[in-house]
Amino acid sequence: MTKRQATIKRNTAETKISLRLNIDGKGKSKIDTGIGFFDHMLTLFAKHAVVDLTLKCKGDLEVDGHHTVEDCGIALGDAFVEALGDKKGIRRYGSGFHPKNPFTGEAYLPMDETLTRCVIDFSGRPYLVWRKLGNLSHKKISDEEKQQDMSSAFRFGLAREFFQGFTNAARCNLHLELLYGEEPHHVVEGLFKAWAKATDFACQADPRIVGQIPSTKGKL
Repeated sequence: MTKRQATIKRNTAETKISLRLNIDGKGKSKIDTGIGFFDHMLTLFAKHAVVDLTLKCKGDLEVDGHHTVEDCGIALGDAFVEALGDKKGIRRYGSGFHPKNPFTGEAYLPMDETLTRCVIDFSGRPYLVWRKLGNLSHKKISDEEKQQDMSSAFRFGLAREFFQGFTNAARCNLHLELLYGEEPHHVVEGLFKAWAKATDFACQADPRIVGQIPSTKGKL
């Protein structure tokens, strides 16, 4: 198989990003966005998606974290498009189910009291579904809660901006759902880990369709 790697440089008036991705990696990462909690989320994504990821972003954090988080999602989406190429031979859909055991759902991710679910399709059509997280949106957090810790400040508003940026740039269908859970760190981490497992599965080679594009259209 051709090496599935990408190098992305993305510079705007708001952020300067350099990124290297190896889809067929070992789960190694080196992340520096200036937002500690976000670095943690991207590190665990690389670990559980079993990709190698190096990402450095210098953003306008004196404004807030929005541009940094969104633009990192866009850059990572661009990297997946470049690394996957024509997508020949990949599974494409990342429900995380093993074909010989449909009851093994890798994309269901438990974390203590929280259970999250992710399904991804590298279809060439961007669409984000963000379910059952509306009552946990950033705008509804009290000032006291915002000062609790980094995960409370980061919360779901910024997480959604990241996933929307990734979805648009990667041109994928991405469905993320909170089945239940309340603790902000656990919910966001559960979403990132479920996304990692679904992405890992979707990018794997399917030995039954070597050299074939997984679409009746003949193009993704």
